[in-house]
This record gives sequence, C-alpha cells and structure tokens, in this order.
Amino acid sequence: MDEIKIQEIVGPIAGEDEVELVERKGLGHPDTICDLVMERISQALWREYRRQCGRVLHYNCDKGLLVAGQVERRFGGGRVIKPMRLVIGDRATIVKEFDVAQVAAASARGWFRENLPEVDERHLELQVELRGGSEELTGIFREPQTIAVANDTSATVGYAPLTETERLVLEAESFLNSVKFKISHPETGSDVKVMALRVGNQVTFTVAMPLLDNMVANEDDYFRRKEETRQALISYLRSRLDKMRDVAVAINTLDRREAGLSGIYLSVLGTSAEDADSGEVGRGNQVNGVIALNRPRGSEAAAGKNPVSHVGKIYNVLSHLLARRIDHEVPGLREVILWLCSRIGDPIDKPQVAAVQVKLEEGIHMTQVADPIRRIVAREFTQLPSFCQALAEGKYPIC
Repeated sequence: MDEIKIQEIVGPIAGEDEVELVERKGLGHPDTICDLVMERISQALWREYRRQCGRVLHYNCDKGLLVAGQVERRFGGGRVIKPMRLVIGDRATIVKEFDVAQVAAASARGWFRENLPEVDERHLELQVELRGGSEELTGIFREPQTIAVANDTSATVGYAPLTETERLVLEAESFLNSVKFKISHPETGSDVKVMALRVGNQVTFTVAMPLLDNMVANEDDYFRRKEETRQALISYLRSRLDKMRDVAVAINTLDRREAGLSGIYLSVLGTSAEDADSGEVGRGNQVNGVIALNRPRGSEAAAGKNPVSHVGKIYNVLSHLLARRIDHEVPGLREVILWLCSRIGDPIDKPQVAAVQVKLEEGIHMTQVADPIRRIVAREFTQLPSFCQALAEGKYPIC
C-alpha cells in the first residue's frame, strides 16, 4: 500500500478532558435492534450467495426501519394492540437459486427469537424491500476475486484505548443485560440505554430501562424494584472503578410517584419499540460499542453492508481494530487515532490514505514508534481477505 502518514497529537487525551460524555444503546433499544437484525441478514445472504451461487454477489441491506407498534400496559400484564413493523431495505442481487426475501425474513425472525424472547411472531410484521442494484455496482461482483474494489468513497476513523468512562458505560449495559442479572431481576427489560457524564473524576450514569408489566404488581412494587436495580448497578460499577473517585446512578428519571401508569416506565415486551420509539440503522453505537461525544466519528453505518467491497463496513471495523493493535503492540503510546479513506473503484487493500495520530508518553520520540506502526498497518492490509471473511462470519461486533 502507499505511504502511511503518522502524526503526533499534542494536548490532553480524551480521558483527560474536564467533561466527557459517553452513551450506549443496549440490546433491546430500537436502533440497536435495527443494526443487529440487518447485520444478521447480511451474514445470511453472504452464506447463501456463496453456497448456492459459488460466490458473493452484490448486496447492501443497510437500510432498516423499525416502526413502533402499540400496546396497552397493565400491572400484572398488558397486551399488544398493534405489532411493530420492520422494514428491511436496500439492494440485493435477485437470483433463481434462492429467495432473497425469504432468507431476510427468516434471519430477522430468528434474531428476535434468540435475543428478545418476549417478542413472538404476533408482535412483529416484516416488510422486505430488497431490490436489485445498479449495473455498475453489481459489475464489481461479476467475477470471483481475492481483493474486491471499493464500491464507495468512504472515510472512517477508529481509536484506542477506551477511556475509563467508555469502559464503564460498556460494562454497565452488559451487566444489566447479562444472563446472571436477568435471572435475579427477571422484571427488567432489555431496552437499556446508558448515558455517562464525567466531570473531573466523578461520573454520573443516567439509565433508562423498562420493567415488564406482568411482573410488577403496583406502583410501590415498581419503585421498590427500580431501587434494587439502582443499588445493584452502583455496587457493580464501584467494583470496576480505576481512577474515578465515585459514581452516581439515576434510573428512569421521567418517573413520577402517584401519577399512575403515566408516571412509570412499564413495558409489555421489554423494548420501547412496542409503542414509544422507532429505530433506524446507523443511529446507534459505533462499532466499538459506544457513542463517545469527545471522540472523532465517521458517518458510515457498518450494519448490513456487504463485507466484500463495502468499505463503509470494512474500514469502519478495521480502523478500530488497527488502533487497538497499535496501542497494544507499540510501547510508549497513550492514545491512537487511525483514519482510513477509500476511493470507489480502487482495490480495498489500497486506501487513498491511512493516517495514524498518536499521543506519546513522556520521553518517547516519534522515531521510536513510527516504523513499528507502519509495519502493523501494512501487515493487517496484507491479511484483508481473511479479515473480510471473519467480518462476514460475525467474528467482529458492529455495534
């Protein structure tokens, strides 16, 4: 590949800013649902094209919209009045070997069965809007190839390491949606949204998480269970602190006592997509799992794009992976930011630019780190075919 640009960062790193804001949308959030379902469909199409057509053909199923339904909540158990609707859209090569729409629908329903057990087939309608692509873009896939050309001009950015706030946000959502926590607190829904505000070395978490109405007897029971959850999360986060002095946690801050069902966050299905909030691909987490407002961020959504030629997916994941590997393998670095930019029609292993920005530890000079960084970037680009296959198989997370 062409020259790799390396530049030193001056000033504080992200974790040293006086104010830091980090968010994560958890498993049951409508935006996360869209990302994960469309990614599941992408993986299924990749397998079917290879198995039944002998090679991957053009597709990008990265336009998904989850339209909220309507429910009636009641203490002791409510009901679904109108189902959610998932619109599955964009491009896929239509072939005689298999039904593209059928594969997409089966993949979507399979994801819901595995991840949101409260949602059954009665609660979800599917609208598959996958159409054939343009001649120029489908032509990229006309012949089998080891390295495809880029089907878009895209720029992405990744960084490492995570700040303590970013790590804690990831761990907070993972804790609340863990199997262990759900066994001890089965009344909690999966639509967990975490916002962390750090000022200095004090961090405040604002969490939204519904309680399932069929497990809540009355208003007092709701507030008791919510407080138990808050205390459990505080205890967990305090055990995970490093440089932070302490944490504060608030849950469902729109709640109001003595306001009846309008004053509490109850849910029939455990996700706000049941009637409160629609979802869309690309509005959720970055591929490293967080929405970090103090960090650079590209405009590409990785979910649902094909892993063969769509650099909006490939470079998005690769930029974070490369930043992590540089941070791990090269001594003397405090922070790494890595930028990649493709050009449509160029081979994906030859980006227009690969630029690395680093913050050095005291006493370290660029001459000590520049060559190792270049070797790592060049090495990873020579392994791009195996990386793309692993990406297609779901071995790298996309949100």
